[in-house]
Amino acid sequence: MSQRTERIDELLRQEIGSIVGRDVADPRVGFATITSVETTPDLRHAKVWVSVIGQPAEREATITALRRAMPFVRHELGTRLHIKRIPDLHIHLDDTAERGTRVLRLLRELEAGEVPDADAPAGESLPTPVVRLPHLGDLAEEPPSAARPPAPRRRRRDLPRPDGQRRARR
Repeated sequence: MSQRTERIDELLRQEIGSIVGRDVADPRVGFATITSVETTPDLRHAKVWVSVIGQPAEREATITALRRAMPFVRHELGTRLHIKRIPDLHIHLDDTAERGTRVLRLLRELEAGEVPDADAPAGESLPTPVVRLPHLGDLAEEPPSAARPPAPRRRRRDLPRPDGQRRARR
């Protein structure tokens, strides 16, 4: 892929994310993030990879809503960008977060001594936070260098002037 194509991919990713976040009014578009855009060398087509948080049915509804909104997004891109051709946009679900969550769950099950369930149903696309358990080698308390108190704020009249002069008092 050329540098020009990579720059256009990044520009399209930012602009599509902005348009979807601000201008698309479809309530089915929930927590969607444009993770990547891949354009063909001739700029006629672009794969738009979208990560969606939620249950599988919610993800499918969001992807369907985004596919219906792509003509509007393409029109908006035409008014915002000054490039020769605005590519046709093809939406694809980016499931890397879900796959990463599955790997974390499998590792957690192996660490606990359980047999990983290969046929576990797909749930949320992000892991649920858990409390970190103490491990061998952890410090008893936070080192003092890690938790510094904030520096006191200086008032404006305490700041030195660029010309070295002192400020006149009122």
